Amino acid sequence: MKIGNIEIKGKFIQGPMAGVSNQAFRMISKKHGAALVCSEMVSVEGMAHNNEKTFSMLNVGEQEHPMSMQIFGNDVESFSKAAQWMDKNVDCDIIDLNIGCPAPKVAIRSESGSALLKTPDLIHDIVKAVVENTSKPVTAKIRLGWDKDSVNAVEVAKLIEKAGASAITVHGRTRNDFYTGHADWEKIKEVKDAVKIPVIGNGDVVDAESGKKMLDETGCDAVMISRGCQGNPWIFEQCNYFFETGQELDKPSFKEWKETVLEHAKMLIDLKTEEWAMREFRKHLTWYFDVLVKTKSTNSLKEQANKIESLEDVISLINQYEREEKNGQS
Repeated sequence: MKIGNIEIKGKFIQGPMAGVSNQAFRMISKKHGAALVCSEMVSVEGMAHNNEKTFSMLNVGEQEHPMSMQIFGNDVESFSKAAQWMDKNVDCDIIDLNIGCPAPKVAIRSESGSALLKTPDLIHDIVKAVVENTSKPVTAKIRLGWDKDSVNAVEVAKLIEKAGASAITVHGRTRNDFYTGHADWEKIKEVKDAVKIPVIGNGDVVDAESGKKMLDETGCDAVMISRGCQGNPWIFEQCNYFFETGQELDKPSFKEWKETVLEHAKMLIDLKTEEWAMREFRKHLTWYFDVLVKTKSTNSLKEQANKIESLEDVISLINQYEREEKNGQS
């Protein structure tokens, strides 16, 4: 699959997640087989107002490519200026537009993300403005609509294509669904059938089998995995292997699991101070524990993971799990 002039060598993509898919997370995903990695969403208004935190989110590592930088907002002029600035100053390969975030602070307070689905013509103008102000391929990530009574994904997708976008990602839920119920893959197929640009399916892919199933049922060009890769970057390797061979790949050994957890933690510390990195890593460590075989000690370890303050705390919890597992097996 090609997105504009960028070749994507694989079918499984790591999705953008606010507060999650920073550079460390993306590097781990890439190392474990993600064909494309995507940033957490970055505010175009933050760029316009020279917000230091916003600019810190725009760093891209050499080993991340190809990578997509996602931006959000609701003002055409701000998107235009952000695209111009990113074209010269951000080493991403693709610019992705967030037209799907359901979070109240984005969709309600900022009238961005999935709120834009209420105004398809504005979506067209935003996409067109970004396309005209960058040499990078432009993509958009949408939901099916604002709610069940206003599903307009096909209409929106056609406008996004008309505006010059190089690909579109469709999450098979409405804004009001948030992450409940089941993603409607049939609607993703309808979008795929309606446009000529690549379509990436998103929603309810949790393992290799469901990843292959989405490809088969929707005909989409690639699959985006978001929540399914939290604490489980091995899902990309597993999906790749199942797609190529039809066989299940074994789960990571404890040694592989431990190495990945510590690598992720150390990369996060390098990006931030240890104090801030460990605050952020708390949720990641609980997700990583979910990948392990569930035992009585796992829930206790997850509770302790929410209190870590140092890399030593991470190592201590891993060692504690290993000791308890050995004692349980003896």
